[in-house]
Amino acid sequence: MMVEYIKDQLFNRTSRLFDAPLIYCMVLLVGVGFVMVTSASMPVAERLFNNPMHFTIRHSIFLALSFILLAITVSLPMTFWKRANLPLLFLGVLLLIGVLVFGREVNGAKRWIAIGGFNIGQASEAAKLFFFCYLAGYLVRKKAEVQENLKGFVKPLVVFTVYAALILLQPDLGTVVVMFVTTLGLLFLAGARLWQFFALILVGCGLVIALIATSEYRRARIIGFMDPWGDPFGKGYQLVQSLMAYGRGDWFGQGLGNSVQKLQYLPEAHTDFIFSVIGEELGFVGVVCVLLVVFTLIFRALMIGFNALKNGKDYEGYLALAIAIWFAFQSMVNVGASAGILPTKGLTLPFVSYGGSSLLVMTVAAGILLRIDFELKLTTTQATTRGSKK
Repeated sequence: MMVEYIKDQLFNRTSRLFDAPLIYCMVLLVGVGFVMVTSASMPVAERLFNNPMHFTIRHSIFLALSFILLAITVSLPMTFWKRANLPLLFLGVLLLIGVLVFGREVNGAKRWIAIGGFNIGQASEAAKLFFFCYLAGYLVRKKAEVQENLKGFVKPLVVFTVYAALILLQPDLGTVVVMFVTTLGLLFLAGARLWQFFALILVGCGLVIALIATSEYRRARIIGFMDPWGDPFGKGYQLVQSLMAYGRGDWFGQGLGNSVQKLQYLPEAHTDFIFSVIGEELGFVGVVCVLLVVFTLIFRALMIGFNALKNGKDYEGYLALAIAIWFAFQSMVNVGASAGILPTKGLTLPFVSYGGSSLLVMTVAAGILLRIDFELKLTTTQATTRGSKK
């Protein structure tokens, strides 16, 4: 009896109040990420720090901090995010300015604020979440204006332009593209006119092309993407090594820990190209399983967003949809870049890749999703209880 009671309290009660599939997906991705970060990072950690477990230890610390942040975020009512969306917007601007002034430069990009030897202050990661919090609040306040005239449609784009300009100074085009696509998706779901939507797509694509054309290293990435085998030891080196990892994986992989490409051949094997190592060690079956978990997580986030909108919780709905689009597009870019479907871009795979700031911020975003679902279920349960009493 006692065992059944504990089981009910810990599992059945939790699944009634929180989205169980979303929690399971997070746990699975974090688990896969921990194992694969350990596997992929050992050679480079041994070479750089004479300690094969260096990145694993750091990743463990970030995971512990993430669980603490998750508990805090789930306990915060959504009214906090509603009231704080404008202060958070300004905080994001201050962080982006701060990283340009005080940031630490790594690989030619100034994106990190070092704290105690840890590069945990990647301001653009937090800025993404803060901007989406603001955008959801704006769409609630000005929904009719967004749907009816150009002024309401342009206002959030002005704010986005400020954020984009500061992020491009780091430089970090990938984050800007993720924010742009998420903004597009949210404006479309909010009912913006189609001609405005398509005009924004054309302008955005034009600006991205201009940014690529005026930057030598970005042009090199595009050339390497278009024909990696044309310069396999230069512009196409990273993609060629990634494709070789996938090729060696076959159906069931070489076995956990048996990747050859991670042995100093594939750069950033434990961060941007961790999916290539997954493909090599776990094969096609492993890749499909991880993608199914990612898809399920995104699907649950979308369902939470649509359910919130259906129940009259517009802010919660728009914020959940923004998080879902963000996770979906970033996952697509990470996997697509490693597989040669998209140009190489330094974006992490949610909950899997090594990266402290990304893991912390995405955990907060997942905590917001769980809180939205919790409040929805609580409201529905209370309404049903009152209805049954009548």
